[in-house]
Amino acid sequence: MLKINMFSGADKVKGQGVGSVYDELLKLLKTRATDTLDITVNRYSRVDVSHYHTINFPFFLSTFMTNRGRKIGYVHFLPETLEGSLKLPKLVKSVFYWYVIAFYKRMDHLVVVNPSFIPKLEAYGIPKDKITYIPNFVSADTFYPVTPEKKRALRQQYGFKDQFTVLGSGQVQVRKGVPDFIELAKRHPEMHFVWTGGFSFGRMTDGYEELKKVVANPPENLSFPGIVDRNRLVDYYNMTDLFLLPSYNELFPMSVLEAFSTHTPVMLRDLTLYQTILRGDYLAAADVTEMDHQLTRLAQDPTAIEGLKQKAKDAADYYSEDRLVEVWKDFYAEQAREV
Repeated sequence: MLKINMFSGADKVKGQGVGSVYDELLKLLKTRATDTLDITVNRYSRVDVSHYHTINFPFFLSTFMTNRGRKIGYVHFLPETLEGSLKLPKLVKSVFYWYVIAFYKRMDHLVVVNPSFIPKLEAYGIPKDKITYIPNFVSADTFYPVTPEKKRALRQQYGFKDQFTVLGSGQVQVRKGVPDFIELAKRHPEMHFVWTGGFSFGRMTDGYEELKKVVANPPENLSFPGIVDRNRLVDYYNMTDLFLLPSYNELFPMSVLEAFSTHTPVMLRDLTLYQTILRGDYLAAADVTEMDHQLTRLAQDPTAIEGLKQKAKDAADYYSEDRLVEVWKDFYAEQAREV
């Protein structure tokens, strides 16, 4: 029985993907890997593997302890991916970005959720053989498709009109492409747009002042329900005709996997980093103009929507818990042998 300790402060900030990734993995291992793994959280007793999900400073100090076993770092972001997320003074930004890389360099091994980050970490001086790619996943027990009848009932329950409905999800910030989402809502008053998520980092959020004004007084066909609990978030995906994430930069957004798991059609900004991990299971659009065109087409083409639903189902089958629990068990066992 391997002893694995998870170090995480992800639950302290609601509405961020890091917390979702952590919650999903912890639940998976505590329900499906109890035969081989003994999981603890934020403890400082002797273990075989310490898995660091967040880069809190007390966790950094713990890496200098001798009883940490093999130290594994989860790479949820790099300095460049934070641009457009947080608005920090120049000096604070420089120090924080230095700290992020210093934390990663303290690890014995790193796990990335997107292989495109491996060469970027190499550029920071971290050897490729110390980096492993393991994709994210979501629980099919939490995110699941419903029948057309249930979809209609949910829309009535939440007060949604019988319109083509577009959902976006994530922190309300510039990097997530929220300004483009707002612009699309203005161009399509005949559709209903919903963005679930909020200002998880308050005034530090890039674009906070301008976005806050829109959230407080959105167009009539655009709603911001705020940060939605995961047990209710599944309803929003199932009420939706299309999930749209216009982000400019991502690692492996959990919201896309949540959409796939509910068999919801997905449209994303055409980013290179998606091409290797999502394998064409989504509709790519280069910019807000192309998104505008595709929205018009999809709203009038049920066949195209059905095709995207099938792609979402195929993706959900690929990123299944059954496959990834074995990947994680093998990974921990391999890392423990390196101690």
